[in-house]
Amino acid sequence: MPTSARPLRRDAQRNRDLLVTAARELFAARGLDVPLDEIARTAGVSSGTLYNHFPSRDDLVDAVFSDRTATVVRISEHALSLPDAWSGLVHFLERVCELQAADRGYNDLVSRRGPQPTPAGDPALGYAMMSRIIERAHEAGVLRPDCTLEDMVFVTWGIARTVEATTAVRPEVWRRHLALILDGFRAPAAHPLPEPPLRPDELMRIMREFC
Repeated sequence: MPTSARPLRRDAQRNRDLLVTAARELFAARGLDVPLDEIARTAGVSSGTLYNHFPSRDDLVDAVFSDRTATVVRISEHALSLPDAWSGLVHFLERVCELQAADRGYNDLVSRRGPQPTPAGDPALGYAMMSRIIERAHEAGVLRPDCTLEDMVFVTWGIARTVEATTAVRPEVWRRHLALILDGFRAPAAHPLPEPPLRPDELMRIMREFC
């Protein structure tokens, strides 16, 4: 049986907390590409201390956004609890996009990893919950039948770019973009699509190379 991790010393825990706080503030204001050395300086610790706690940028990102795991799981659960399947799908996408619009770092994270309910947790659980939201909409006949789970990534990619471009001028205009996308998802308005959907392996390749 694996042993539990030894608790950090008080000073080490303080340094870790300072790093997470500094990273959260800088990521929210400027996105995920803030230099790690700047995060260390803002936290008032050395770069070596940062790397002792977070060997990679991804480790720090996961620590900063670990609270989003519970938040987006709650969003997904509420979406699945709504009697109307279309309302559930809209609720999920609107709430995730609101999180994107409120935090540039999270906007970057979702655009790079996809709208998983557990960005720092279990991807299988995240995709299972998203799949069920989409399946319910298909079963109810409200979501166009050729819309797939992989197509949801187009939503977060598109909204991510809209948020980046418009926040300083019209911070809520992304809602108009999302409404246009959702109208394209509605079954009654569907027209044949010119290309087949991305396969999961194709999507992962794109995300590795592009994001």
